[in-house]
Amino acid sequence: MADSRMKGRVKGLLTGPSSDGATVDDRNDSLDPDAKRQALQVLMLAQRTADEHVATAQHHAGSIRTDARATAEQIVRDAQAHADGARQDANKALSDAHATAEQIVREARAQADGTRREADKVLSDARAGAAEIVKDAQANAAGLDREAQQRYDDVVGSLEGKRIALLEQIDTLQQFDRDYRSQLAAFMQSQLRTLGAAMPVLNEDIPPSSSLTATGGQPTRR
Repeated sequence: MADSRMKGRVKGLLTGPSSDGATVDDRNDSLDPDAKRQALQVLMLAQRTADEHVATAQHHAGSIRTDARATAEQIVRDAQAHADGARQDANKALSDAHATAEQIVREARAQADGTRREADKVLSDARAGAAEIVKDAQANAAGLDREAQQRYDDVVGSLEGKRIALLEQIDTLQQFDRDYRSQLAAFMQSQLRTLGAAMPVLNEDIPPSSSLTATGGQPTRR
C-alpha cells in the first residue's frame, strides 16, 4: 500500500495538473530536470523498499518453515522415544510375569512331589509294619493260633483303614495340586490379557475335563 502511494506521488510529479490538454509526453518534456531526477530517485527508493520488504517476508517465512519443520521432527523423535520406552517397559513386565509364573509353578510342583513322596513313605512303612506283624503272628504256637489270627485280623483291619485314609489324603492333595495350578494359570492369563498378550499353557500335565468325567470326577489312583 505504501508503494502504491509512493508510485502515485511519482506519477503526480511526472504528470502534474494540465489545463491546456497537453499530452503526458509533452508535460514530461516541460518538467524540470531536477524534478525528474527527484521522481526517479523516489521511484527507485520505493522499489528498493518494496524489494526489501519482500525479501524480509520471504526470509521470515523461511525461518518459520524451518522452525516448524524442526519442531515437528523433534516431536516425532520424542514420540518415538516415548513409544520405544513404553514398549520396553511392557516387554519387561511381560518377561517378569512369565518368570514369576514359571517360578510359582516349579515351587507348586516341588511341593506336590514332596507331599506325594512323604505319603508314599508313610504307606510303605505301614505296609512293612503290617508284614512284620503278620510274620510274628504266623510264628506263634498252635495254641495261640486263634489269638494270633484275631490279632492279625485286627491289625490288618486297622492298617487297611489307615491305607484308605492315606489314599484319600493323596487324592485330596492331588486334587488340591490340580486346582492350585488351574487357578494359577487363570490368574496369570488374566494378568497377561491385561498387558495385551496371550498366556501360554504352563501346566501341560493337568488332565482335561474329559478325563475327570470318564472317572466320575475322581482322579486316577497310582
